[in-house]
Order: sequence, then structure tokens, then C-alpha cells
Amino acid sequence: MSEDHVPVFEEFIYCGGAATQVLKIGPWINLQKPSGEIPPKVLFLIIPGNPGIVGYYRTFMASIYSGFNQKYPVWAVSHAGHCSPPKGMDMASDSANETIEDVFGLNGQIEHKLCFVKKNVPADTKLVLIGHSIGCYIILEMMKRAVDVKILQSILLFPTIERMAQSPQGKIMTPLLCSLRYIVYMPLYLLSFLPESAQASLVKFVLRGIKSVDESSVAASLNLFRVECAANAMYMGSQEMLQVLERDNTAIRRYLNKQSPRIPPDRKQEVILQNLQESSLLNTFKLYFNSFS
Repeated sequence: MSEDHVPVFEEFIYCGGAATQVLKIGPWINLQKPSGEIPPKVLFLIIPGNPGIVGYYRTFMASIYSGFNQKYPVWAVSHAGHCSPPKGMDMASDSANETIEDVFGLNGQIEHKLCFVKKNVPADTKLVLIGHSIGCYIILEMMKRAVDVKILQSILLFPTIERMAQSPQGKIMTPLLCSLRYIVYMPLYLLSFLPESAQASLVKFVLRGIKSVDESSVAASLNLFRVECAANAMYMGSQEMLQVLERDNTAIRRYLNKQSPRIPPDRKQEVILQNLQESSLLNTFKLYFNSFS
């Protein structure tokens, strides 16, 4: 099935007191209230990196959906405040007891994802969590806190789960995000007045060195011309640098030590690495998932 024929649904909601964008691939829009059809038993849920804009993952999500023969829904939930809802859009408000303290911070984003799962995923639905970058750290924390959530498996893609501030990029970004991020707000405010076509051209110019940049990534990047979205992303980033320190080996051993019944434990990593070399990321992803299903 080509991407043009993949069912795509996009919505903006309030979750934990913050604007949230949800991208859904597949015909299942509301798992809590399915319209006649039998609800799926498994949901793939993507937890993004930073900035946590779901549009960056659209092509990847469609590939997962098609790669698994359209059997399972694939969703992505944005980070709190990293999206810009359409002007005039009527969004239902949370009740007061669902508002999360410091929802734009790192801990608040973890609680935000747990709140989303609690409100939108049936208790008997098994989750396959897919984390990207800081989303992997969020998943590890979710697994520690959500003991009542049925997590079938977690897939960590390019994980940033330790000593972020000590990395070469972190040494540059830490002072920028922690002390100098306010300097960026005024240029962003001025750029926000540009027409979207000009903003899109600017994004394409910045990304010109990256191969295979699709239009969904360009459209997603337009959120960063909204000062509030960029500010929330940078604020979260500042906390990442200060709070993501030592790797949580205890959690990793506890939750990521399942062995596949189909691949001998001593050969599992070898098989996955070999498949990475010989095939695509999607095939490797499918192999990894199927070994636990």
C-alpha cells in the first residue's frame, strides 16, 4: 500500500493541561469507543525526541503500518506544548485534577505521556513503545511508573539516556539552552511574521545538507517558528542537560532483559546486527518485534 492510501488522522487535544498533537495511522481513531469494529490488541505508540513534533515521524509511521500488513494502529503523541493548534480550533479542556505540574519540563513530559495513555488506550490493549532520542529516556521512566500499563515491548531508537551535557554537542547546547535561550526568542518572534511559504523555504535551506527530506518534515518544522513551541522545546532541552546524568542500569536490566523464544539468547544481538547490515531499518524493526510477539 502506498503512503497516499494509508489512513491518516490528526487531532489536537488538551492533555495534562497542555496543547497536544496526536497523529494516528490506521482506521482506528478512538480505541476507547470503537465504532463497531473489533479493536486491535496491539498499539504502536511513538514517543518523539526533542522537539517533539509528530509530523517528523509520519513517513516512518506509515512504513510500520504497511510493513505489518495494516494490522495494528500506529500513533505518535507530541510533547506538551511543542505543537501549534490551528487558530480558532475548539479544544476540550482538561479538568483541574488532570493538570500536570511543570508540564513543559522533562518530568512533566513523562507524566504527560502517562496521562495520554491512561485517557486514550484501553487497559487490555498491549503497547509497543517506540522512543527516539530523549523519548527513550521518557519510555524508561514510563515503564518504572506505569506498572498497570500492558507494555509488550519498548524499542529505543538512537537513545539519549545518559550524560547528555557531557557529549560534544551537549557541551555546546548546555550553556545555550540553560542560560542563553532567551536571546533566540526575539529573532523567532520576527520570523513568525513571515508567510508560511517563506518559512518553508527557510527550512529547506537549513536542511539542504540532509538527503531525502520529505514535505512532512518541512511542514512539521513550521511549528518552530511559533515562539511558544520553540520556547517549550528549549526549556525541556535545558532540563535534559541537567537531569539526564547516569544511565539507569537497574531499569534497563529489569525491563529490557526479555529473551526471544525464537532466537537463542546468545545469538539475538548478532542476528539483529546482521539484519541491519543486509536489509532495511523496517525489516530489522519487524524482526525485533516479531521475536517478542
